[in-house]
Amino acid sequence: MSLALVIHGAKDLRLEEYATETLSSRQVKVQVKAGGICGSDMHYFQHGGFGTVRVRQPMVLGHEVSGVITQIGAAVKDLTVGTRISISPSRPCLQCEFCQKGLHNHCLNMRFYGSAMPWPHIQGAFRQEMVIDSTQAHPVFDHVSNSQAAMAEPFSVALHAVARAGSLMGKRVLVTGCGPIGALTVVAAKLAGALEVVVTDITDQTLQRAKLVGADQVFNTSTTPNALEPFKANKGVFDVMFEASGNQQAIVAGFEVLKPRGLFIQVGTGGEVTIPLNILVAKEFDFRGSFRFHEEFAQAVSLMNQKRVDLTPIISHTVPLNSFLDAFRLAGDRTQSMKVQIDFSQA
Repeated sequence: MSLALVIHGAKDLRLEEYATETLSSRQVKVQVKAGGICGSDMHYFQHGGFGTVRVRQPMVLGHEVSGVITQIGAAVKDLTVGTRISISPSRPCLQCEFCQKGLHNHCLNMRFYGSAMPWPHIQGAFRQEMVIDSTQAHPVFDHVSNSQAAMAEPFSVALHAVARAGSLMGKRVLVTGCGPIGALTVVAAKLAGALEVVVTDITDQTLQRAKLVGADQVFNTSTTPNALEPFKANKGVFDVMFEASGNQQAIVAGFEVLKPRGLFIQVGTGGEVTIPLNILVAKEFDFRGSFRFHEEFAQAVSLMNQKRVDLTPIISHTVPLNSFLDAFRLAGDRTQSMKVQIDFSQA
């Protein structure tokens, strides 16, 4: 038994004892060290779900975690006890038509940690101890902290979004919405060769963190609503836009500054929005969605191991497990926080 964060309904998150699964031959047992609070975790905490998805049974939250291996199954040969790892929450079936086509993020039988979409729900990773498939364990080098190792999952989301855009070499990029995914998209776009990355958001502290990870210009569209006006010249100047807020105003504003035949990547989710179809048609945009990731997780860990990225500026707070409610309240206040993590070694 170990402690886990279990959601029972809106605003009903509890720290409870939770049984650790039995170790099989191709699995490893992990002591979880750090876990980042994601937007989906916040939706479960604040509203009991999102869209039509509702928590219908107690469910362990969380999918952004790192840890250390404490036991290995008999058939596991490439991992050892004591190895520090990032844990991929993506567990596709490998059998369905989409897995067979290499589209693992669209797996028909995906078991993604902390998801109320299937029934029964898929239990999450916000627990002190868990058993995982050995393929989910991605070793991190000594210089990668437990906190940064737990950033591999959201960074994978950003890497997948940038992959959806194709080549960014020499292109001008706009990122709207500067939560953790928006800021990580800045990192991924710069790695992909973007000439310039401009970021918009409505809070100054998130924008300052975006600058720390490579944004060339940042604009607070709450205090400066006309900040993007100069970028409307000649039908728009940006080649590619990553929309990470799920906000209709941000989408409309982006349409005005994206150049003809520009590429629009929708990364953030939200409610139903109205798309200005006349502009989309007149400027011949390509409009693409971006959903989760799979193979990008290994890439995210490799980039951290090679010291090609430093994601620590995006981590704003680390809170001990026994103060989990403070952590979730802090994560819900974007004027103070960017990425809030929970330290599972402090109970």
